[in-house]
Amino acid sequence: MNQLNSTAYGARTLDTSVDAGLRSFMLGVYNKMGLGLVLTGAIAWIAFSTPAFMEMILTVDATGRVQLSALGIALQFAPLAILLVSMFAMRNPSPLSANILYWGFVATLGLGGSIWFLIYNLGSIAQVFFITAAAFFALSLFGYTTKRNLQPIGVFLIMGVVGLIVASIVNMFMGGAMSMIISVIGVGLFGALTAFDTQRLKLQYHEVGGDERAKSVATTFGALSLYINFINMFQFLLMLLGNRE
Repeated sequence: MNQLNSTAYGARTLDTSVDAGLRSFMLGVYNKMGLGLVLTGAIAWIAFSTPAFMEMILTVDATGRVQLSALGIALQFAPLAILLVSMFAMRNPSPLSANILYWGFVATLGLGGSIWFLIYNLGSIAQVFFITAAAFFALSLFGYTTKRNLQPIGVFLIMGVVGLIVASIVNMFMGGAMSMIISVIGVGLFGALTAFDTQRLKLQYHEVGGDERAKSVATTFGALSLYINFINMFQFLLMLLGNRE
């Protein structure tokens, strides 16, 4: 994992020449990411369609407003908690532990994502999803094909994510006054991360070489990185373009 921010790569690794091994590796990443998105959507819809579950994550205050219960709030922050814990607990992850982390993260986010269907109408969700998919495809393609080294901007992107998280927390206490600005910045930030992470995965493939164990772990963590970028772009675009119920 410490190799992910390395910038010491030769021009050969940025070449877009046909490489069957690289193509297979990236296809594995995209397939796992796609399956993760399908599972998240399915779990979110099933959870939303289960009245008993929705009653557990929602509560009605004294004014009659529907709000998230303590469990609902916990579910919103659970994916972030899973990532933070894994950073300290998984120093040398095996393919199995990496898969457990990925699918656990995907499933947990699906449960929390059930509120998407409560806030936005189904047509709006579908429309924003396809917009996100188109943007993601274009940005990922750019990251894969460009010969320009994007890795030096990685530290600034990570700092941007930290700043975005802090701003989002502050915005919660301000009644959502900065929601639009945060959403616009979020779309741009995770769009840039999509291109950055795609190139990083391409470079990492050359780093792990013929180590199948490392390649399996890299495939799973690569899928997780792109999945997180996609979901965040989707949520921020939904805030900007989604039609509320």
